[in-house]
Amino acid sequence: MKGSEQPRKRFIDYPRHGRGRLRRWLPSWRQQLGAAVVGAAGLAGLFAVGYAQVGIPNEKDAARQEATVYYWADGSQMVSEGAVNRQNVPLSQVPDSVEHAVIAAENGSFYSDSGVSFSGIARAAVNMVKGQDAQGGSTITQQYVKNTYLSQDQTLERKVKEFFIALKLDNRKSKQEILQGYLNTSFFGRNSFGIQAAANAYYGVPAERLNPSQGAALAALLKGAEQYDPALSRANHRRAVARWKWILDREVENGLMSRAERARWTTYPEPRKPTTPTSQKGQTGYLVDAAKKYLRSRTGLTDRDLARGGYRVHTTFEKDKVALLAKAVADERRRRIDPKKRAADSHVEFGAASVRARDGAIVALYGGTDATKHFANNADTAGVPAGSAFKPFVLAAAVREQDSAPPTGDVTVPVPTFPAERADATLPALYEGLVTSAHPPFVAAGRRPGLTAIRDLALDAGLRKESLARLEPTFPLGTSTPSAIRLAGAYSLFGNDGRRTEPYSVTKVVRDGKPLPGLTPPEPRRVLTPEAARTVDRALGAFAAKTLPREITAKLARGVTAGGTGPQDRMRSCWFIGNDGAPGGGLTTAVTVFRTEPGTPQLLPMEGVGGDHRFGNGIPPRIWGAYAIGTQR
Repeated sequence: MKGSEQPRKRFIDYPRHGRGRLRRWLPSWRQQLGAAVVGAAGLAGLFAVGYAQVGIPNEKDAARQEATVYYWADGSQMVSEGAVNRQNVPLSQVPDSVEHAVIAAENGSFYSDSGVSFSGIARAAVNMVKGQDAQGGSTITQQYVKNTYLSQDQTLERKVKEFFIALKLDNRKSKQEILQGYLNTSFFGRNSFGIQAAANAYYGVPAERLNPSQGAALAALLKGAEQYDPALSRANHRRAVARWKWILDREVENGLMSRAERARWTTYPEPRKPTTPTSQKGQTGYLVDAAKKYLRSRTGLTDRDLARGGYRVHTTFEKDKVALLAKAVADERRRRIDPKKRAADSHVEFGAASVRARDGAIVALYGGTDATKHFANNADTAGVPAGSAFKPFVLAAAVREQDSAPPTGDVTVPVPTFPAERADATLPALYEGLVTSAHPPFVAAGRRPGLTAIRDLALDAGLRKESLARLEPTFPLGTSTPSAIRLAGAYSLFGNDGRRTEPYSVTKVVRDGKPLPGLTPPEPRRVLTPEAARTVDRALGAFAAKTLPREITAKLARGVTAGGTGPQDRMRSCWFIGNDGAPGGGLTTAVTVFRTEPGTPQLLPMEGVGGDHRFGNGIPPRIWGAYAIGTQR
């Protein structure tokens, strides 16, 4: 009978028939097992398809790489970083100790693994879901694949290709062949690809002469030369030494070095100083250095990416202005600095940067005598105190706190008229102290507006947090150490109606015909009200009128403003930062002079430099004036 018919049996009994409300939604063990089998079969199928479809590219294609070219602001070529600095050597010419250091640092299971890291690809997938770069732990084999066959892009697609190619290579090549390839293609910094080029760049020896300590130091660079080349900064040096120690200890843990051998290496093997290609002599190397730093901060491009080639980097640097700034420094050095005549003139260094005030474009800089001889970029250096050049930020903090009305009168008037209802004398005192380089009002400013308010204003103006000194009573007197680039950019705030413009040095980067994202010039950001900015700007105008020689101001447009160190400063540096008053906002240029002896962390005294008994403070204004006059001709 119809009523006695059994319910038709379903192929998959889900939701499960005849179960309670909760249990009907719980798969049976057979269903769970079946789902697992189907899932595994699906993954295996996808794996098989991926393994079959992803082939190993032609290794020779990787060798045909274009140079990275840098261009001036007018589009003409500045310099080309040519063929990759790579010198292949057989594994037999690499000491075992160097191999051990690299394996301990990068992939302890290299000789026993399958060439890939399953956890690494999983982390890459998770990072992609989170909207982050598809980064994950890579084996030496995967890194070799990335170095040789693929781009450095951090995408999941590239990570998957890397995974399958690494599997195939591990099946087709011996571990020794893979390790040899890795050592010959890895980037060690200083434009060096491969262990042979790195051994020469850092220690001036071929790879076969590296000792275990030097090998560990080079292995540390594989984590990122920008962070671990000890010559680039003190922070880099600390990181390099710590990782060098860790790698040596790791070798002992992995049975790659005996404890007795480890005990021999207790002193970090300091590498030689970096060198710059002769094509980047003069100021060119400093310009390239500044452009690379900017690209690292805005796009994620690394020195390795740029060294691999194929990029077209368009900069803001103007060839004529770079030449003018270099000539202004050279002329002043020739006229005033004579180490044979005065001991105080030894080890004198100059640095300068010129920024277009309205948008922050760096049009020129001076990094030192020659990038092939003096490696440190003095336009972007740290460790040189600002002294009284920091005082405008103190005045600005006080003005911002009290929201003072703008002063009246011409810029040559030493002290403006402030509203009569204001009982305290903070602003007039700071205004006069800035013009006359007096210190007492600025020491008092530590109480009002306060050290924290001053620091916050300096950060808002664009100074780097790491360059600011500790908040001590001397903080308002300029114990902080901003670079010339940062000071020039920050000073533009005052003549730009209180809007901060972030300094930038690259307008566009093109690779394979496509522009890279992330290089739209930063938009100006308001820090002060227009009235507050004009208050500080008038003080800077009064300082310029008092400080600059008449023969300079007579040749410049009306409206020159400036700040800098004065006769009351006793710090071991002197500064002059000025805006030339040209139409359209003009150029804000920072010039510094200091003395530093190689190998000595402390700056040398400035007394008597250039025959100037007032700590050399007359030198920066003369350099600034010569440059400013030249740009307005």
